[in-house]
Amino acid sequence: MTKRSANVAIFDSPGKGRGLKATKEFWAGDVIFSEASISAVVFDRYGRWWSMCSDVVIMFYPSAVHNNFPILLPLFFCSLADRICHSCFRRQDKLQRCGQCKFAHYCDRTCQRAGWAEHKQECGAIKTYGKVPNENIRLVSRILWRLDKEGGVVSDTQLTTLEELEDHTADMQEDELKELKVDIHNFLDYWPRNSKQHLVEDISHMFGVINCNGFTVSDQRGLQAVGVGLFPNLCLVNHDCWPNCTVILNHGNQSAVNTMFHSQRRIELRSLGKISEGEELTVGYVDYINLSEERRRLLKTQYFFDCTCEHCTNHIKDDLKMAGKEVDGVKPSDEQVKEATDYCFGMLDKLEKARLNGDYHEVVKICKECVEKTEPVLADTHIYLLRIWSTLSEVQAYLQYFDDAAEYARKMVEGYMKLYHPNNATLGMAAMRAGVTHWQAGQIEVGHGMICKAYAILMITHGPTHPITKDLDAMRIQTEMELRMFKQNEYVYHSMREAALKNKPMAMMHEPKSVEEGIKNLFHRRK
Repeated sequence: MTKRSANVAIFDSPGKGRGLKATKEFWAGDVIFSEASISAVVFDRYGRWWSMCSDVVIMFYPSAVHNNFPILLPLFFCSLADRICHSCFRRQDKLQRCGQCKFAHYCDRTCQRAGWAEHKQECGAIKTYGKVPNENIRLVSRILWRLDKEGGVVSDTQLTTLEELEDHTADMQEDELKELKVDIHNFLDYWPRNSKQHLVEDISHMFGVINCNGFTVSDQRGLQAVGVGLFPNLCLVNHDCWPNCTVILNHGNQSAVNTMFHSQRRIELRSLGKISEGEELTVGYVDYINLSEERRRLLKTQYFFDCTCEHCTNHIKDDLKMAGKEVDGVKPSDEQVKEATDYCFGMLDKLEKARLNGDYHEVVKICKECVEKTEPVLADTHIYLLRIWSTLSEVQAYLQYFDDAAEYARKMVEGYMKLYHPNNATLGMAAMRAGVTHWQAGQIEVGHGMICKAYAILMITHGPTHPITKDLDAMRIQTEMELRMFKQNEYVYHSMREAALKNKPMAMMHEPKSVEEGIKNLFHRRK
């Protein structure tokens, strides 16, 4: 019998195994289903996990706000366990620590009470174990404690049990199997003797499930990945490099004083365009910006299947991603394009080393050398040049060279528009970033246009109630007001803006003091 909910049903997808199909028609921005996590945990350190569905690329987060505009800063290596609330996953400057295990942190007693059901057994286990295990072990433990208490189906809308999900342990490479065995060994030491004991095969299966189905949980505003959770229904949605859906995490209401009004952490599967009744629902597991060969390699390595989607099979847009720059109908030779591509690729390696050392000025120097040599040869859709522009834009914004940052952010967005689906969340976030940097540079006309574009995309990918969409709406209203002022009297506008900036200088993040604190890869992706 086919399992179904109000909007979706499980079916056998040709060549893919089980999948989900729509049982009614959907339009762009419709929420097809929302789902609370079986469990979720905060990372023990930043940068260990990646999102199962990478439509939303974590590029920046606001560390300070001036006139409601976030200051765009690079991401850093850091421990998140004491900076993120373990209940609502909000980032807070001051958190209250659990008095028993000394590990879990909460916004206040309201959040602590809301998270106690998940933390209760974990708290005792950490005290007995004497240290905090990694997030893999903590997540598997929380899942098993919940399943032991509630059974394999924890809600009326759950379409599959965790036992039915693929673990792909038989497909793992030798080094992955070694890591799995270490996690299982440490799990057995950590798991309390007074809890229900499980077979090693069942424990191994659960580790395998979260390894290939874990989904990153973002902070409240959706700009930084801070944890990992498991969402069973989402695990049934198959991959396509040009998907018809996107996944966003929506924390809902976590600010109520009474815990009974706290809504659960949940993902939303949202439609990117028209989906007909009976059509398969798909999401992108890896970033479309990669070449088809690289996407297929990543999917095979990480998710153990060969992608046969139209974009991989026909290498759609691969030519654009490696193209030369055409000027007045004249294109550079294949040899010139190859030379520029190889040079750009080599510079990306140097760039990464400078970035990890926190040497921002060296990052800028490398980027500008690369731009000077390759920009006359490579098209604005060339993926290596796009990476250089992205890095240069973000680091220049961090160093407050906003004119430079705006120029390269604009070029990046223009390239993305030729490559990505028009409703891709990565494109929306990039347009938001470009809009903010243009506003910071005093280029109000372009800034307002970019922010409006970002708002239109995020209304579909994130929805009107998501915090980042609300922020964008406030930016849109403010820049529209400033644009009217600018058109009425440009001199008065710039004078008022300059005075406002002097009265409220933009805050800066401290520079990293070590490699551990060094600037992290600006794109939060699997290698």
